[in-house]
Amino acid sequence: MYEDFFADRIAALRGKRNVSAREMSLSLGQNSSYINRIENKQTFPSMCVFFYICEYLEISPKEFFDSDILNPLIIDEILNELKTLNDEQLKIVLAVSKGLNHK
Repeated sequence: MYEDFFADRIAALRGKRNVSAREMSLSLGQNSSYINRIENKQTFPSMCVFFYICEYLEISPKEFFDSDILNPLIIDEILNELKTLNDEQLKIVLAVSKGLNHK
């Protein structure tokens, strides 16, 4: 169960970044087949490497395990932009968001 989630989540997030398993493995300082072995449920990363994986994917560990967040990088970018808006602008964004959700 956990193996499936972990493998699928890494594959999905890696796909969003449009990076190969080999490229990601090497960027993490691992053997070229390391991410493939995780995605094929042959191994799990150590806790330390898991944090490197999250850093590489530019997400937090919480975002990794929150499978409801399909595009964590875009969500983070939106949140950073929202922090700069005033109350009136935030109300407009909220109305637009609600409108998009009720198609």
